[in-house]
Amino acid sequence: MSCTTNVGTSLNLNGCIKHGVTKPFRFTNQCSFHKSSTILLETLNLSFTDHSFSLYNTRSRSFQSVFKCVAQSSEPLVSDGVEANKNSKERVAVLVIGGGGREDALCYALQRSPSCDAVFCAPGNAGIASSGIATCISDLDVYDGAAVVSFCRKWGVGLVVVGPEAPLVAGLSNYLVKAGIPTFGPSAEAAALEGSKNFMKHLCDKYNIPTAKYKTFTDPIAAKQYIQEEGAPIVIKADGLAAGKGVTVAMTLEEAYEAVDSMLVKGDFGSAGCRVIVEEFLEGEEASFFALVDGENAIPLESAQDHKRVGDGDTGPNTGGMGAYSPAPILTKELQSTVMDSIIMPTVKGMSAEGCKFVGVLYAGLMIEKSGMPKLIEYNVRFGDPECQVLMVRLESDLPQVLLAACRGELSGVSLNWSPGSAMVVVMASKGYPGSYEKGTIIENLEDAELVAPGIKIFHAGTAFDSEGRFIATGGRVLGVTAKGNDLEDARNRAYQAVENINWPGGFYRQDIGWRALPQKHATKV
Repeated sequence: MSCTTNVGTSLNLNGCIKHGVTKPFRFTNQCSFHKSSTILLETLNLSFTDHSFSLYNTRSRSFQSVFKCVAQSSEPLVSDGVEANKNSKERVAVLVIGGGGREDALCYALQRSPSCDAVFCAPGNAGIASSGIATCISDLDVYDGAAVVSFCRKWGVGLVVVGPEAPLVAGLSNYLVKAGIPTFGPSAEAAALEGSKNFMKHLCDKYNIPTAKYKTFTDPIAAKQYIQEEGAPIVIKADGLAAGKGVTVAMTLEEAYEAVDSMLVKGDFGSAGCRVIVEEFLEGEEASFFALVDGENAIPLESAQDHKRVGDGDTGPNTGGMGAYSPAPILTKELQSTVMDSIIMPTVKGMSAEGCKFVGVLYAGLMIEKSGMPKLIEYNVRFGDPECQVLMVRLESDLPQVLLAACRGELSGVSLNWSPGSAMVVVMASKGYPGSYEKGTIIENLEDAELVAPGIKIFHAGTAFDSEGRFIATGGRVLGVTAKGNDLEDARNRAYQAVENINWPGGFYRQDIGWRALPQKHATKV
């Protein structure tokens, strides 16, 4: 394994980046850096492990039987700019890039908009297709910039929403924006906030953003020496994108050494682990904070909190997220204001000063220390999963218009409306996740489960159809069983009621989602 990379190849400055599951990007545009982008030029070394989408199998079941019939004309739609808060709104067709639970939730929210003519999702998944909320385009190569532009022009797409991080880091937004297509999602340069933890840490240093103490290493011996000096517990992170699995919270020195060897010696994370960040262990309560950003302005979304560990009581290895709820009581209005002032806005202004204006969702993973002050753990440059699910079922604003306002730099003055009460999502995953797991296990009774109580929506993350038209599991995290309620306890009861009505012997779920916000309910659900 070679760990030699450079900014040119990592950011596709010469149109030659390769992706684990597709042919090279066919980008012909050249990216340039602002002369003050010293952090980016000195620290950026983007890399990521192979990513793949669970594509809809067109041979298993007719697409026409489950697709929502929309956008029959190839004529371009009206594209005159209209502010998000005006009564007269342009109608728009939207293309969502991705095929997981986050994208299912985004399609769900977008298609509810009175200003949305059509929603496409590439590649989408079986759940999105069967629900009729979007037309899934399984054969659109989202790593072929020219193909995406051609599709948008053919079907009059006036807004592209990029869900996953890998296309963002690789530069899809750069290509679409150059082609004049409004795109919600940061450029490759700005996506370095997630694509390189080292870049993010250097930005924090330069702009005084509170974060954990750290050092960066490429030499395993030096990393282990630093770990021995600091002691355990301690956190080891792969620098690049590792599908949510590149973080080890080591409670002993031995665990920390093993994590270093896994990344720097064995190469378990490919080029994403060629550089590691060794970070101090922060104690407190984790929370997720989301803000929409238009390059200069930012507006916060409602609060949400997820559960990263696989086991009840927040035990076991980290995952992509086993459940979430909104609002999060720990994120008070006062604390949200502090986060905006000390973390989000310095980041937005800092990125602009570095010549890498950020347009999209800024997702800050926070640790609220015992003192009550927040510290930045990490940034993601897209909607969180599963937090997106609880946010989208609560959002009452016109999502396409809000995202268009962000694309145009017009978020100043935009406000968001949210439904009262609470929402919770319980993730159902394949047995064995986050380790190895069996694929192809049959899932039944999903339609009935959505009807056991009001306000239930099941989002699909990793499903397909078998030859008999039955849902099967194709991923680790497979379903996001989401429910709204009058309060968090009500939402929790409804979500688990739906979970218990799903017939999936090959799956499992945490039984204590929301326990931090409902301390009196520590007992697990049965």
